[in-house]
Amino acid sequence: MTSPRETLQNLAKIGKLKAEPPDQAEFDGLLRSARNRLPDAQNPGLNAESRFSLAYDAAHSLALAALRWHGYRSENRHIVFQILGSTVSLPAAKWRFLDNCHQKRNRALYDGDYEEDEPLIRELIAVAKELQAAVEALGPVEA
Repeated sequence: MTSPRETLQNLAKIGKLKAEPPDQAEFDGLLRSARNRLPDAQNPGLNAESRFSLAYDAAHSLALAALRWHGYRSENRHIVFQILGSTVSLPAAKWRFLDNCHQKRNRALYDGDYEEDEPLIRELIAVAKELQAAVEALGPVEA
């Protein structure tokens, strides 16, 4: 079985990821971005589309922070969700849910196809909070 580290290295070998030294300031900024967006996503005074967007952006910032903590970057937004099993040991059902939210986000953003879905927003916020805890548990970036 391939270790999480080997998975990231293999993805870099085939050009899906790019090795780049982690940066504490960047990591902290991504965490701060998520911490600012998650409470706003829970604001019932905002419309559902805005809350979905805020929750999705928070989750994406957290997933990117996890990837950067490991010393990698990606040109593709969606891959940061697909490798959460390797970066923070997020269960497959949860990273697949986030990947599905990425597809919904793209349809809303590029096709104007957004359907209000309160249960989806609640689940997205819950998964983002779980992801936040996992990313924060990584600790400081190692130099």
